[in-house]
Amino acid sequence: MAIIYQKESGLFTLQTRTGTYQMKADSHGVLLHTYYGAKTDESDYSYLIMPADRGYSGQPGDLGNERTYSLDFYPQEYSVHGSGDYRITGIKAGFQGQVPVLDLRYYDSRITKGKYRLEGLPSMFADGSEDGVSTLEVILKDRYEEFYVHLFYGVYEEEDVITRAVTVENRTGRTVELKRVMSACVDFMEGDLELIHFFGKHTLERQMERRPLTHGITEISSRRGTSSHHHNPFVILGKPDTTEDRGECWGAALLYSGNFQAQTEVDQIHQTRLTMGISDEEFCWKLADGECFTTPEVCMIYTDEGFTGLSHRFHKAFFHRLIRSPWKNRMRPILVNNWEATYFDFNREKLMGLARQAEELGLDMMVLDDGWFGKRDSDNSGLGDWWVNEKKLGCSMKELAEQVNEMGLSFGLWFEPEMVSEDSDLYREHPDFALRIPGREPVRSRNQLVLDFSRKEVREYVERQMFQVLDEANIIYVKWDMNRSIENVCSAAYPDGSQGEILHRYVLGLYEMTEHLLERYPDLLLEGCSGGGGRFDAGMLYYAPQIWCSDNTDAVERLKIQYGTSFAYPMSSVSAHVSVCPNHQNSRVTPFKTRGICAMQGAFGYELDLSRLNVEDKEEIRKQVKIYKENFQVIQTGDYYRLTSPWENRDVTVWSYVAEDRSRAILSAVYTDLHANPAPVRVHWKGLEADAVYEVEGREYTGAALMYGGYLLPVPGCNYDSCMPVSYTHLTLPTT
Repeated sequence: MAIIYQKESGLFTLQTRTGTYQMKADSHGVLLHTYYGAKTDESDYSYLIMPADRGYSGQPGDLGNERTYSLDFYPQEYSVHGSGDYRITGIKAGFQGQVPVLDLRYYDSRITKGKYRLEGLPSMFADGSEDGVSTLEVILKDRYEEFYVHLFYGVYEEEDVITRAVTVENRTGRTVELKRVMSACVDFMEGDLELIHFFGKHTLERQMERRPLTHGITEISSRRGTSSHHHNPFVILGKPDTTEDRGECWGAALLYSGNFQAQTEVDQIHQTRLTMGISDEEFCWKLADGECFTTPEVCMIYTDEGFTGLSHRFHKAFFHRLIRSPWKNRMRPILVNNWEATYFDFNREKLMGLARQAEELGLDMMVLDDGWFGKRDSDNSGLGDWWVNEKKLGCSMKELAEQVNEMGLSFGLWFEPEMVSEDSDLYREHPDFALRIPGREPVRSRNQLVLDFSRKEVREYVERQMFQVLDEANIIYVKWDMNRSIENVCSAAYPDGSQGEILHRYVLGLYEMTEHLLERYPDLLLEGCSGGGGRFDAGMLYYAPQIWCSDNTDAVERLKIQYGTSFAYPMSSVSAHVSVCPNHQNSRVTPFKTRGICAMQGAFGYELDLSRLNVEDKEEIRKQVKIYKENFQVIQTGDYYRLTSPWENRDVTVWSYVAEDRSRAILSAVYTDLHANPAPVRVHWKGLEADAVYEVEGREYTGAALMYGGYLLPVPGCNYDSCMPVSYTHLTLPTT
């Protein structure tokens, strides 16, 4: 049984395939956190908590002078502000105009088969079957008021996943101000841990950084209105000796696409606390009597099999239990996007020329990017006016899609629904639809403002425009973009005292709109995007099976971006395109073959003027299309291995995919530095069947030989050269 409750002792033990999570309601009703790590029995690990008089650590009021008991150092399941715990807390709340304080104690619990549900928020699901998934709900209540906190735990036994979410319920008869509500709080009774997180900037997202945790608070967060290019809502805590292949680590991913906060604190006795949830910066939610507030979900995974074991568990969990799209098990269309081919300068003739080239080269789809709507010939105008500019196109969108379809290609379209240009019909008619502070010049970014998606009438206005276009034409793919951070957060529809709710209401509005879009067009392939990778998070994966990984289209820089992305997110969710050289962003010249190998890490496509390619490059496209289609299933569902780190090996970056049944493997290598008189480069494949024979480039090897002896990469012939050997056959060795 995945959830065991020992009522006499108040002990809850959550068991997954290889991990154990434990908490205990003690004799005072305080819910203590006692263990999270390798799978063990149902022993009560509260014996590891050492009572002591630690001086300036206060005691709960009902304990009198019991000075050895203090929440200032006791490990807790959900810490609260005002309880004598001076560390970072799970929740901070109080009545309007009064000092925020809570004293939460164990009240009740429920164990049910299947997974709890979160209204209006993305969450992992039971995949149509309740087997192997169970829910624990623990209810805490304030000692003085009818104020309840419901802690939800979803236990996916086989996937080694524990999910967390919190619902706050107000029955006090008064309005409560929520100033901080974290989705998860986990206490580790040790301080010798390291933090792995993924920082960056626009065009250089999810750069891995690993550092020891020191005493005090470390914070990874976004206050930009989105999960952001700069920090990702995914962190890992690991032991100092943890490597790719071995060692303990704990991963936590927030299923949320707005402002977030992940904090760690190493305390006075070398314990470590991790909290994760909505950022408390500018957050203040007024919870009226009878109302509830629900946090986003956190997905937590433990393993002692190193970062590779952690990644494999996240990849499988997200692929099978989070992504809902019917496209997740289909061959994704290999597309050409017109953006870097034409930018805003296009007409029907140019688009049809691009489509003809795509058809000749074996591609599946043409995508029309920015510039097809309103007065949109630059990024200074038109956003918000989602009516087809037929004068520019020379036809209707329906006619354009039909012409593309007649060539044997499907058709896709770009939108940026959350933005508005001041030079637009929408803004001139409804300036109050934009987020801005009255009486002040707005903060502009990319010459645009942000629509107030916290308001239903704004969402409905944009929906009507989008649906009119999508109803008219045969469009099977939508790229949903969002090209700025949010600032000047003030909604014209809410009173001043409620502006601390707007950013979260905005995200809820975004989720509602994408849900409406997919309900209306259930077979639509939705691709997420936010200036590339500015909203690459598990929350968006619930709606979009693939996300544009980065606006950086340079193959060499993408090696580090895609490397960092792979720690949590399945590579099938990574949209990547072959771009022109010299690259439009950094002027680097990279061989066409290498650009293709880098882009084939995930959802594959092209973003360049196909008509300007030479014969050799066009033939290379045909080869790449053939290779990708032959190996799509392995790339889509296989195990992904980081064979080298671009941070540690500056000469070559190597990765591989291995089919679930180990019948096929694909290795990719890109040389990032060259040397005279080079030494041979040997790489070790991973995940193969040791007692099997694999044919690689016309030669047979045992799986053991490739993994333990290694494989010699060919000598590079030019700067940024690459190779992609594929093992095509799987032959079982005769037994001896």
